[in-house]
Amino acid sequence: MNSEIQYDVIVVGGGNAALCAALSAREEGASVLLLERAPEEERGGNSSYTEGLMRFAYTGSEDIRVLSPDLTGDEMESDFGSYTEDLFFDDMARLTHNRTDPDLCEILVRQSKSAMHWMVKQGVKFYPQFGRQSFKVDGKFKFWGGATLAAWGGGRGLVDTLYKAAEKAGVDIRYNAWVRDLMSSDDGITGVVVKLDNVTHEITAGSVVLACGGFEANSEWRSKYLGPGWDLAKVRGSKFNTGDGLDMALRIGVQPAGNWSGCHAVGWERYASDFGDFAVTDDYERDSYPWSIMVNANGKRFLDEGADIRNYTYAKYGRIVLEQPGQYAWQIFDASVVHLLRPEYRTKHVTRVTANTIEELADKMGDVNRDEFLKTVREYNAAVRRDVPFDPTVKDGRSADGLAVPRANWANPIEKAPFEAYAVTCGITFTFGGLRISTDAQAINTNHVPVQGLYVAGEMVGGLFYFNYPGATGLMSGTVFGRIAGRNAAVTAREKQPASRRQATASAVG
Repeated sequence: MNSEIQYDVIVVGGGNAALCAALSAREEGASVLLLERAPEEERGGNSSYTEGLMRFAYTGSEDIRVLSPDLTGDEMESDFGSYTEDLFFDDMARLTHNRTDPDLCEILVRQSKSAMHWMVKQGVKFYPQFGRQSFKVDGKFKFWGGATLAAWGGGRGLVDTLYKAAEKAGVDIRYNAWVRDLMSSDDGITGVVVKLDNVTHEITAGSVVLACGGFEANSEWRSKYLGPGWDLAKVRGSKFNTGDGLDMALRIGVQPAGNWSGCHAVGWERYASDFGDFAVTDDYERDSYPWSIMVNANGKRFLDEGADIRNYTYAKYGRIVLEQPGQYAWQIFDASVVHLLRPEYRTKHVTRVTANTIEELADKMGDVNRDEFLKTVREYNAAVRRDVPFDPTVKDGRSADGLAVPRANWANPIEKAPFEAYAVTCGITFTFGGLRISTDAQAINTNHVPVQGLYVAGEMVGGLFYFNYPGATGLMSGTVFGRIAGRNAAVTAREKQPASRRQATASAVG
């Protein structure tokens, strides 16, 4: 690649946030180069490993109809409820212990619905998550948890659609493009140093957008920032998210922000592969724990499985599992609830034992203290509020009180055979620590001054999430701040460069 070629905007990354930034910059007329570190067959960053679920504010079924116009009449009879901006704000504040950056949070929430409509204009098709975010009540699907629509084809479908849109819009895309450093001067960012197919190039640009993920795939950084034991966590997504973008930004003085000791981490198949694998990753999720009891190697419960709806607890429970002896736990179900388990519990990529008695189950689990486990089940069963009806669609108040670890909802006794137990460990999704940005998605340095020509989106944005995370907010954050970053990067480039230097084309890149 000729080092003299100049683009208006270079986007570093290849997932949802990066693609939204590239498309947004093109809408402003900028010439755009997108540099994806992965090979084409592994493109998309963590976005490709998601369900494609998007959290956004909506007022009722009509909003769903507009975004999913292909729904049948019967499907539209579903109870989609509503998810207002106020509820979105409440969830962000509650789950982050009121630490979420108020300005960034307001942008995220207020622009969430318009972001969905913009995605539709890019060709993304959305469809309600009937099988994963709803239950049938009186013959009608009832949605819960504030996350209703997912991209058709899941994360890979979302990514493929956005790549097609980017190609159609004239974005230059390079795979196997490992960006190693930012180029800068007293006037700000001037480009990047990149290894393209193992050959180093310098490419100049008016602005750069960093949207290349957190450090979840870097075991050294996990141990350094998240703490002891985190090097043992499984990585749910891309093996390319090793913190390179964060590192190069910190080296030029960009200010770190957010919860650097925190992350999104879930219960995951105990013997999953070390990194995400498109062929099997969907089979590794273990998110039906609200209908279970969870025990550690000592045979004891260690968290409230029914503290809240899955969407509001799953992203923090992985950390708690990692803290258990041996970094694993077992989810125990009886026959009365197994029909509620998500489909991935029925795949071949699962560590499961079944038994007709609890004693037999304990023997088959093997690496759990048998006596303590049997005692835990007896005490739990005795504590269940059997006078309160079980309802999986709401926090039903069916509790188990008086225990060392009380339970708030969905407490069903473990007494109906056959019994099933599933072995889980911690799967890390993404890290919460990132870079400080302005409301224009511009990077801020440690002198509290904006860095001219540098913008940030996606997992690299610091300050949104602390301790926990409302499910399906990550893709929405990537879309909202990707659009903002791309738009403002294009404007900055236009202001910095004369028209004669804005003519990079795909034919000029070799």
